[in-house]
Amino acid sequence: MDALAEIFETVGAVGMVVEDPQLIADYIANNSWDHHDVEIPDVPPGMVRLKAYLPVDSRIDDRLALLQEELIARENTEGWAGHRITFNDLLEEDWANAWKAFFKPEKVGQRIVICPSWENYKAFPDDLVISIDPGMAFGTGNHPTTVMCIRALEDYLYEGDTVIDVGTGSGVLAIAAALLGASSVKAFDNDPIAINVARENIELNNMEYIATVQENDLLQGIEEKPDLLVANIVADVIIRMLPQAAQVLQSGKVFIASGIIQHRLDEVVENITTHGFTVEELISHGEWAAIVSRRE
Repeated sequence: MDALAEIFETVGAVGMVVEDPQLIADYIANNSWDHHDVEIPDVPPGMVRLKAYLPVDSRIDDRLALLQEELIARENTEGWAGHRITFNDLLEEDWANAWKAFFKPEKVGQRIVICPSWENYKAFPDDLVISIDPGMAFGTGNHPTTVMCIRALEDYLYEGDTVIDVGTGSGVLAIAAALLGASSVKAFDNDPIAINVARENIELNNMEYIATVQENDLLQGIEEKPDLLVANIVADVIIRMLPQAAQVLQSGKVFIASGIIQHRLDEVVENITTHGFTVEELISHGEWAAIVSRRE
């Protein structure tokens, strides 16, 4: 399932829902889930439905073509079979609001708490609370790949550091870096929807004097030399970005890379070391991994 999620993230999905009737039935049977008003999905026995939400924009045809290519490639190389794809149009406001009932405040690091903008949260004295409304951008802040980045930021970011966040999505990592003491955060994304959402969330958290957002293709044309670079994307894009990362990061500076499915970890580590980085720490969370490395 995580491998499928990686494919959908690669093509720019702004949200995903897994419908597994057996999993829901198990939770209910074990009394381990408050299942009020939850219906068992109408999915054939032994099958799982994964819904992904793609923005209908100028790139939609390219996204769908890439999705088909990736699924066929996995069917040929990994034996995936029996998948079926259907498409439905959905009004933006329907998607933007339907999932909110499942997004609750959560402490994801030692100090960082992710709180939906529409929820009340009574913070403890040491809490650093990020108020977030993902809108149509990818990133509520509680996905394992984001959690690993936040915990790495808590460990490796120092007061006064300058930070670049590539693939910012909803802006949650940029805000986290600012709250943890960064003096300047520049956040980049190539999705206009994400750019607008990230700016709104940065303003919501009163961090606009520290964090800025702009549309950019990874680190193309970036001349800043940050103390720390963070990228929560996917393995292929991390590998493609490594020559740029090696250019912008000076010796001793930190690169946090996340969004890596476990079976691609060795490949990404090999590429990172080839481009002049020393791996400081490997972090795992289920099927996902993150790498903390330092420029040699």
